[in-house]
Amino acid sequence: MNLRINPTRMELLRLKKRVRVAKRGHKLLKDKRDELMKRFMALIRDVKNMRLTVEKRLMEAYRSFLVARAVMSPEVLEEAIMFPTQQVAININEVRMMSIIAPVFTLQQEGAMYSYGLASSSSDLDAALDTFSAVLPLLVELASVERSLDLLAEEIEKTRRRVNALEYVLIPNLEKTVKSIAMKLSEQERAAITRLMKIKDVVRAK
Repeated sequence: MNLRINPTRMELLRLKKRVRVAKRGHKLLKDKRDELMKRFMALIRDVKNMRLTVEKRLMEAYRSFLVARAVMSPEVLEEAIMFPTQQVAININEVRMMSIIAPVFTLQQEGAMYSYGLASSSSDLDAALDTFSAVLPLLVELASVERSLDLLAEEIEKTRRRVNALEYVLIPNLEKTVKSIAMKLSEQERAAITRLMKIKDVVRAK
């Protein structure tokens, strides 16, 4: 589809400049998309490894907790974990990754992890809580990386749409319009030359 523009030399020059700018922007966006994809694939590998580690540790923790629940009475178990003494907070910072700003979550733990006497509890409960405490920072880090992955995916999709819009819509339309204006100007020049030759012939005939 040609753009509706007056076929003048000024418009032709302006459109040619727009084509050059659009092509340069298209190349920059393609480079950006490729770099985003590289980071995305690297993060996917990190997330996969972190997920496997977290799932393995959580299975260990749940297994120990199930054993503790089997050997301890429900009342003693509930009393042991009812009033936690450890305080946990999540700090949120930001890091720039090319054109996006991704959150970085860090865990802050304060206080004793055990809120019960070790003599009255099962060692399996201690093992479960130890594992849960160790895996919690990994869960927070995993959440941070997965959020960065989501933001990267959104930015890749936005960049891909812009690249396609330039490559398949804007640049072809501009080039067709430039070609159309150039052809019309060429026709106008030929018509003007023809008129001048006819006028010249008329003048000579007199």
